[in-house]
Amino acid sequence: MKKTLLLFLVSGLAIITASAQDFGYGAATKEELSMQHYDKDTSAHAVVLNEYGSAKIDQMNDNLIKIIYEHHVKIKIFDSKGFTLGNVLIGLGNNDNDAESLEAVRGVTAWLDDDGSVKTTAFDPAKVYKEKVSKTFTEAKFAMPGIKNGCVIEYDYITSSPFLGHFPGWNFQWNIPKIHSLYDVRQPGFWTYNVSLRGGLKFSKNISEVIPDCFSARGASSGCVHMVFGMDDIPAFISESDMTSPANFISSVNFQLEAYKNLTTGAVTHYAQEWSDVDRDFDRSETFGQQLRKKGLFKDIVAPLLSAKTDTLEKAKAVFEYIQKNLKWNNLYGTGTSDGMRKVIENHSGNCAEINLALVAALTEAGVNAEPVILSTREHGYVSKLYPVTDGFNYVIAKVDAGGKSYLLDATDPLLPFGILPLRCLNDQGRVMARDKPSYWINLNTGQKKIRTFNMDLTLTPDGKLKGTLIQLSTGYDAYEKRKEIKQFNSTDEYVQSLDEKSSKFRFLSANFTNLDSLDEPLTETYEIELNENKNMDDEHLSINQFQLDHITRNPYRLAERNFPVDKGMALSEQFSFTLHLPANYVVDAPPKEINLALPDNGGKFQTFYQAGAGSFTYSHILQFNKAIYSPGEYAALKEFFNRIILFQKDQVRLNKKS
Repeated sequence: MKKTLLLFLVSGLAIITASAQDFGYGAATKEELSMQHYDKDTSAHAVVLNEYGSAKIDQMNDNLIKIIYEHHVKIKIFDSKGFTLGNVLIGLGNNDNDAESLEAVRGVTAWLDDDGSVKTTAFDPAKVYKEKVSKTFTEAKFAMPGIKNGCVIEYDYITSSPFLGHFPGWNFQWNIPKIHSLYDVRQPGFWTYNVSLRGGLKFSKNISEVIPDCFSARGASSGCVHMVFGMDDIPAFISESDMTSPANFISSVNFQLEAYKNLTTGAVTHYAQEWSDVDRDFDRSETFGQQLRKKGLFKDIVAPLLSAKTDTLEKAKAVFEYIQKNLKWNNLYGTGTSDGMRKVIENHSGNCAEINLALVAALTEAGVNAEPVILSTREHGYVSKLYPVTDGFNYVIAKVDAGGKSYLLDATDPLLPFGILPLRCLNDQGRVMARDKPSYWINLNTGQKKIRTFNMDLTLTPDGKLKGTLIQLSTGYDAYEKRKEIKQFNSTDEYVQSLDEKSSKFRFLSANFTNLDSLDEPLTETYEIELNENKNMDDEHLSINQFQLDHITRNPYRLAERNFPVDKGMALSEQFSFTLHLPANYVVDAPPKEINLALPDNGGKFQTFYQAGAGSFTYSHILQFNKAIYSPGEYAALKEFFNRIILFQKDQVRLNKKS
């Protein structure tokens, strides 16, 4: 859900008088202090009463031109679950030559005393603490004083930034509701920014105007674009299961520098690029394209891998497996190398770009058609399709053509099968950085699935115990996740011991694993189990829960309305079969009901089956989600689908003792 606002400065544009003033500081009213809840969201633990922000480019006293940013907010806290809102973090960026700075901070906490009088305590600016988080990022932290149930906290701060290419955006939504939020922006005509709006909420105020002669520096002057964005009665943004980055959906306004006119020479530099510009930059980059041009780095490595192999797909798999096992990912993201490919080979480690660019180079050496693909991971957010934004990408994978098919590969994890991407990469589309033609978009969801099958065969013994076997077959991405879970332990015995310790329902007596190290094959786990419950065999009636595994007890979708898609990343198919062998003196009195639930447009299904046998019964079900992504319009059906499954799973099989 993304809109774009283009602001054009044309002759004759009407000059509008827009009033965007900050609200008064330190004036919590008795009405605000007496609020017991927020009427439009009674579940909220706090609400933003008012919020104002401003950002402008101006010349400082030291004659440097910077972005001056102010954030002023007043928050009503209803209960202790809102106390964390008093812990404030302010991010400050830097490079080797310059840094953003925190210029001023003030704050006050107000509350009603027992006698009904208003009490306040002021924040001490000396209690701002700074922590260096990384080489290029510092966090300024402070905690508001005197927080208690029913208080109102208010703070504002001002920062300055020399990085005019990064004009601050504004998030209108937060994890608590807001009554009013307003952002005031002034940008001199020497800088032109593209403006983009995200989210589905509507503005209560959206004004743009030209202010003549508002900026003067270094002997040059210009008018300013003045924009005011406002929203009222803003609901909290609540994250939920199966979603990509909240930044994709939170209502916000964002800016990208399009062009800068030099104050002295008048020369114009364009920053917003065409894809042809991006292609050229990546191709010429010493950290990307130039690395792929270096010949011979993998010649001695690849040659023995290709021995007796003539099939292109076999060659590709051999090279992929070598890179997986010999280059270790350092868990860092990026779209380029830090120290070059040769260093990666020597150190046997690197970031995601280094490992997968090495994969592309090695595949090319092997005569396999391979190209790098840049993408943005799920937690990083969507990439803009409106205009190239290279810092929107943070990851590199490889695209390989072999055997008449295309495969997307990520060699950062030694447990990933050939042609399977980790969930973090399944985020809309990536950009193939082709070497002999223009770059192009490619879908990252290539149809990979989670597929799992459970077969449980138990016997109810005369002494009331439930014992038998459990076989789990995992295919596709589910097999990858299971292998990853098992390989965290030093041995399969340790893994089984951990299952036994964590399970309140089963005792795992023995285990066997098939294809644990064969990544392209289904993984089979076979367990001898005993349930940690004994049935009283003197009872005339016994109840058996047929949902022994994956019993859904809580709906993952609980919002009244969800305005962003349900993104599972991939389709899922689960089959479960439960056979119970009965003692000779018991029979099934009330078999479970059968049900057949379906999502609209073949989106998925939940179907159950019951079959009686001689001295036994078999219950089975199929659960399928046929789509990777469900639209907001399908949310209500998904939510009801889970509600009905949860209700149905309360049903049990009833056994009667023979008379």
